[in-house]
Amino acid sequence: MSSTLDRRLFLTSLLGAAAGVAGLSGCADGTAATSAKGASTAPLATEVPAGTSLKIASFQNAQELQFKLAKLPKLPFTVSSWLNIGAGPDVINAFRAKSLDLANNAGIPPIQAYYQGFDAKIVAINVTRKPNYLFATKPGSDISSVADFEGKRLAFSQGQAQGVVLLRALKKAGLAYDDVTLVPLTSNQFLTALQSGQVDIAPLGNSQAPAYLQQYEAKGARTITTDVVDLLSLLWAPVSVLNDRAKAAAVAAYIPQWAQGQVWQYEHPDVWNKEFYVKTQNLTLPQAEAITALANKPLFPPSWDEAIAWEQETADLLAEGGFVKKFDVSPLFDHRFEHLAAEAVPAEYRK
Repeated sequence: MSSTLDRRLFLTSLLGAAAGVAGLSGCADGTAATSAKGASTAPLATEVPAGTSLKIASFQNAQELQFKLAKLPKLPFTVSSWLNIGAGPDVINAFRAKSLDLANNAGIPPIQAYYQGFDAKIVAINVTRKPNYLFATKPGSDISSVADFEGKRLAFSQGQAQGVVLLRALKKAGLAYDDVTLVPLTSNQFLTALQSGQVDIAPLGNSQAPAYLQQYEAKGARTITTDVVDLLSLLWAPVSVLNDRAKAAAVAAYIPQWAQGQVWQYEHPDVWNKEFYVKTQNLTLPQAEAITALANKPLFPPSWDEAIAWEQETADLLAEGGFVKKFDVSPLFDHRFEHLAAEAVPAEYRK
């Protein structure tokens, strides 16, 4: 991809299925569509009206299981469905279809939604200080560092956390986008692409690496760790949901338990290893323990200043590569919810 035109064509091919014609029409003139229009600033209701319900993302059923195991108080609204959905492009699709009201993602999907002209807001932040991703090589590879990525084919998902981790790693290693070949894929295609040799490198979550190495390390596959982090784990929702007074109140009621559930998981790794990784993900107990040993301590900042600065850096990094147009990310945050997560957890879990 040696030109801005190439990158725009790449963007279109990557987002075509996820965004649809309507999503990209807002960018037809080459400028980012204005997002977060008409977002409510009305004070949040102190009680959730009877009959209120939300459709909430629970990738691999982890969120639902976490709430069950933590034995948190009954939510003051109905969860009409827990959706097994996690990838940013899939979440945006579900938001558009009105089949999802609230999701947990990294920092990049809200940027992608903005660029597509979809109105959504961030309502809660968990700061991650340790890497959640590493880089895996295809079998038979001699790649041993990020510097070796030059001239190689890299799995790249622009709309997901893995994409920004890759871009940050390249920048830190002094590699330009034109020094590598970015292969547009979504994260659920990464393992197959590695196994088949379609790509030389793919970023994998810490939880994916043990099973991949168990199968392919003997065939020459390896992992490459870096200190590159994806700082933000967040909750976000469509503006149409947040403008609904009852649903906004439900989101506000959900956030404290979302934070408390993550604290519980962090404090009970033995239970989580057995009940989630072993029973639902078919990992061995040693593999599960290796994953939780890398787990981030959840941190919920009372102020979102650092999160906003990080999100701006991420958007700027994408703009530098010609993937999006430069824009101010501050409208992506709904500050009515800013204090809720931090107030719900012990002081040691407040950033």
